[in-house]
Amino acid sequence: MGLKGKDYREALEPMTEELVGMARWAKASGARIVVLFEGRDTAGKGGAIRAVRDQLNPRQCRTVALSKPSEDEQTQWYFQRYIAHLPHAGEIVLFDRSWYNRAGVEKVMGYADDAQVEAFLKSVPVFEKLLTDDGILLFKYWLTTDQGNQEERLKERLEDPLKRWKLSPIDLAAREKYDDYTKAREAMLKATHTKHAPWTLVDFNDQKRGRLTLIRDLLDRLPDTYVEPAAIEFPELGREPKAESYAVMKPVADYPIAD
Repeated sequence: MGLKGKDYREALEPMTEELVGMARWAKASGARIVVLFEGRDTAGKGGAIRAVRDQLNPRQCRTVALSKPSEDEQTQWYFQRYIAHLPHAGEIVLFDRSWYNRAGVEKVMGYADDAQVEAFLKSVPVFEKLLTDDGILLFKYWLTTDQGNQEERLKERLEDPLKRWKLSPIDLAAREKYDDYTKAREAMLKATHTKHAPWTLVDFNDQKRGRLTLIRDLLDRLPDTYVEPAAIEFPELGREPKAESYAVMKPVADYPIAD
């Protein structure tokens, strides 16, 4: 049975406070944090990212979700377009899929040939060593989900008009390639699970429990991040608060609802 919403929110609340503390520490220390969220379609990457960033300053915590490369980007060094999105001092960047597209969807769907994939797998450990040697804190998460759950979530996207934008032709084609994605993932893990940039696999068959597990792991792997919040004086206004001085539209709730 999946984790109930009330239990999930109660467990997430103290972790959210720790995430806010993490962001305060990053700003004070100049730390640069990169978190990669990878996994199958419908695994729950978007929900996990929202759980991490929900209460953080969007000017400090960015989500990077790149579309397919342009014609110009296809002629660049493969990692080039990702480098532009790496964090500056005090910043946190969450990648909703990352350079590992080449070892996953590009390999399985035939967008990259065997030589390109092989070159990528050889280059990644070197590339990531450059990042970590320069002081970037790099965390790589793979969100796992069984095919039965994947099917249910794809159906939900199809039936819900608010989620249908998430359903792409690639998602539908991937249904027949579950085993191919598994083989591609295993090859990727074998080549890129290193001491300086290890992978962490998280069970996301229960997405709420998976988010809690991922966030707890992320917080536990950071150094001591406690920084005393800055004291802010909040003196009394000294007068009665003023109302707005111009007319505004009535709230939507005051209007009759059409049948």
